[in-house]
Amino acid sequence: MDLSNLQPAPGSTHNGFRVGRGQGSGKGGTSTRGHKGAKSRSGYSRKIGFEGGQMPLQRRLPKFGFKNINRKEYKPINLSTLEELAQAKNLETIGLDELRAAGFINRRDLVKILANGSLTRKLNVTAHGFSAAAQKAIEEAGGTITKIEL
Repeated sequence: MDLSNLQPAPGSTHNGFRVGRGQGSGKGGTSTRGHKGAKSRSGYSRKIGFEGGQMPLQRRLPKFGFKNINRKEYKPINLSTLEELAQAKNLETIGLDELRAAGFINRRDLVKILANGSLTRKLNVTAHGFSAAAQKAIEEAGGTITKIEL
């Protein structure tokens, strides 16, 4: 390796032909931009969705729907998940800290317990929300629920 065989990495350079350097270069005059029109001007940048002056699709379609900015997103946790976690770690109380340590939720997640699966052990569960069936199943197994107020 010496200075005589240095070259750019493959794919790092594109067409290296400099346009606009006089008529003798073969790429002078309009400099490959054609004649007149917006694309021939300096500073031209096409807006996203521009259709040549035709009414763009996103403006032809009607607006619809509603997005509630105050919506609360809950992370669903099933009874079967609680049962597995309690069995694996030998827990009687399951709260946000235990779920976070097990990797089921993140720091800011709101948790709702759902009734998918069955519960065989007595558990004291703390969460932001409970489905009616999950609450009934936990209490029937002899456990208690604690609802965290938002």
